[in-house]
Amino acid sequence: MKHILLSILTLSTLSFSSCATGPNAQRGAVIGGLGGAAVGGIIGNQSGRGLEGALIGGALGAAGGNAIGNAKDRQQRRYY
Repeated sequence: MKHILLSILTLSTLSFSSCATGPNAQRGAVIGGLGGAAVGGIIGNQSGRGLEGALIGGALGAAGGNAIGNAKDRQQRRYY
């Protein structure tokens, strides 16, 4: 079960980072994914589910980082 969950969440994280279009969106997805995985792993470890916490945190962090970076890219395009 853990391997299936790991595969699904890894693919979703990769798909978020590949959908990022601008440089800030790509950088945000990677940084958000790494930070989310670290925080999720720490929180998940408290309940004995560190791997699942890291995977969920990584996916959510990548999505959030991508959204923030994408907004930054749009804002910078407006001024050029």
